[in-house]
Amino acid sequence: MAKLVIEGLKRRYPGASKAALAGIDLTVEDGEVVVLVGPSGCGKSTVLRLIAGLDLPDGGTISLAGRELSSVPPQDRDVAMVFQGYALYPHMSVAENIGFPLKMRGVKAPERRAKVGEAAGLLGIEKLLERQPGELSGGERQRVAMGRALVRNPKIFLFDEPLSNLDAALRTTLRVEVARLLRKLGATAIYVTHDQIEAMTVGDRIAVMRAGEIEQIGRPRDVYEAPATSFVAGFLGTPAINFFDARVANGLVRFAGVALEPPRGVKAQGAVMLGVRPERISVRACDDAPPAHAISFLAQVTASEPLGSATILHCEGRPEEGAERVVVRAAVPGFFDSSLSDSVRLVVDTEHVLWFDASTQTRLGAVRS
Repeated sequence: MAKLVIEGLKRRYPGASKAALAGIDLTVEDGEVVVLVGPSGCGKSTVLRLIAGLDLPDGGTISLAGRELSSVPPQDRDVAMVFQGYALYPHMSVAENIGFPLKMRGVKAPERRAKVGEAAGLLGIEKLLERQPGELSGGERQRVAMGRALVRNPKIFLFDEPLSNLDAALRTTLRVEVARLLRKLGATAIYVTHDQIEAMTVGDRIAVMRAGEIEQIGRPRDVYEAPATSFVAGFLGTPAINFFDARVANGLVRFAGVALEPPRGVKAQGAVMLGVRPERISVRACDDAPPAHAISFLAQVTASEPLGSATILHCEGRPEEGAERVVVRAAVPGFFDSSLSDSVRLVVDTEHVLWFDASTQTRLGAVRS
């Protein structure tokens, strides 16, 4: 395995009004798994294609293990790519599919069999080696595709949304398996997904992309708890974060009966957005007295989503007298014993409020990574 360094990488496709990549910088350390996550069209897969040599950049450099790749043909870059589609040869057995990259490199049959057996053991598909792809389930086919990448022992693995074709239950199982396997191998990898839970599970670090740029990169917990922008805050988290419009006047925001000070060292003025994660909202009875220095207002439950381990409540209320009604999502443990339209008190500790500048979308008081 090896360190990957990307500097100023750019790509604009002919006829496109905007660049697919606007000049990104990214370093993946030896043995590290970095997940690229973001909405469709943000440039995630373009990064992988440029690393693999399937496309050419318009600017910037890509170096792998200290070797600049611009003049290196795809077959000599020592990367292994796992695609969304399995791309298995239907006329070959599982063992032949896994061993095919080695056969193309002239590896002798005994060594091929040994490496295929080792990869199959890691993936738990030893009993499938004699079967044809048509006899396999979607999850088994994706394991075979991963095995074909593993036997090459490349410097870096590139995963392009490998689980997106699978059903939800199987994705849940396989993302844990993929994370375990990559850590067991000490693999260097870039993993592309639009699934935020997958990103949080698999990645040592997450790079959140938007419109051809990396909006923020960091450890999963850091990106979730300290988002650099309102876009990052809104993209990560299920259910999504709540945003409230507010204005700073004389150094304070008065919201839901509480005077809030901007984050330490920040002199904010004008329009701001306050962000609150649903799991940070306490749902109480209307007649409960709110704690001191807490945001608290009455709301009505308009919909609920019981998930078993938790219930997501959709509430409507007015944080301020005369203010417009706002929709608030709250997550409470277990089942919530309440009928629709019941009134509740929503309470948030002010320490759990995230502040964002309304015009720049950046988090106030944050150091952008």
